[in-house]
Amino acid sequence: MAKTSKAVKPAKEKKTFSIRNLKEQYHSFKTDTQFANDRKRWSSNVKGFIIGLLKFLLIVGVSYVILGPVLGIISKSFFSNADNYNPMVYMIPQEPTLERYTKAIAHLDYWKVVCNSLIYTVSLMLIQVFICSMVGYGFARYKFPLKGLLFGCVVVMIVIPTHTIMLPLYMTFANFDVLGIIKLIRGAPVNILSTPIPLYIMTAFGCGLRSGLYIYIFNQFFRGLPKEIEEAAFVDGAGTWYTYFRIMLVNAMPSVITVAIFSLVWQYNDTFYTKLFLISDDVVISKKIASLAANIANAEKIYDPSIQQLYTNAGIVLVMLPVLIIYIVLQKYFIEGVERSGIVG
Repeated sequence: MAKTSKAVKPAKEKKTFSIRNLKEQYHSFKTDTQFANDRKRWSSNVKGFIIGLLKFLLIVGVSYVILGPVLGIISKSFFSNADNYNPMVYMIPQEPTLERYTKAIAHLDYWKVVCNSLIYTVSLMLIQVFICSMVGYGFARYKFPLKGLLFGCVVVMIVIPTHTIMLPLYMTFANFDVLGIIKLIRGAPVNILSTPIPLYIMTAFGCGLRSGLYIYIFNQFFRGLPKEIEEAAFVDGAGTWYTYFRIMLVNAMPSVITVAIFSLVWQYNDTFYTKLFLISDDVVISKKIASLAANIANAEKIYDPSIQQLYTNAGIVLVMLPVLIIYIVLQKYFIEGVERSGIVG
């Protein structure tokens, strides 16, 4: 019994001694400056790697959601009938053809309609930039009665969906009259539907497509410009209009380019107002693309919906081309304008 108890005691003392040594080593490591710096560096590297991995996965996921359908449309626009019926063909056609594009161009009357559409959208864009920039400048620089209420109306234009006011808009332009003057002259209101005139009127009065957002962008940008620029111009004898067009609007060029691109793209792709006001398909190509499959089916006697979709894909690519070219040319200025305009989300 005595030998057994003596044999146990040294083992217990040795265990206690080793724990004490571990505690001392841990304390020495904890107080060691180099070890602390290495630990911070390792944790920082691990944290950076995890964040970078999450960013990469997020970008890949968003790119797949956005670019996946676009790449599929572009790829299938080159499919032949054999590729369409071959289950082994997914993205890259084995027998590519341009037949879809040639027939889509012919049935869309592409060159004529795209020129009309660009003239229509560019003219609306110029009016919108001119009117919205003046309104935004007025809100940013001048004090006048009911300023807060009127700017609240601008915010309401951004928030309220246009579908909620589609019936009043339709009735207004179906029986268009200005303070009873037209009825006094002609004996009845005039119907200006089936023409682009309603959109030109709305745009000229600052109520066009997304005009509330454009006014807000200009207001934010002009508020960020120093007032000393205008004061120096007034001291030199410049008037209000000269100061606005030759000084303030020139300094607001990034914001102008941002609004111009937004307006051009949204007007070009708009189908809500064009259908509401019954604007002709020969003026808006984005509206004509909806009837392309039916036109080709009747003219070419193609009744397979999957083959009709191939022609529609080619038409969609043709419609996207002008906007893509404009964006590629103005990409640098567009990104700079978005950064300086304070647009988020």
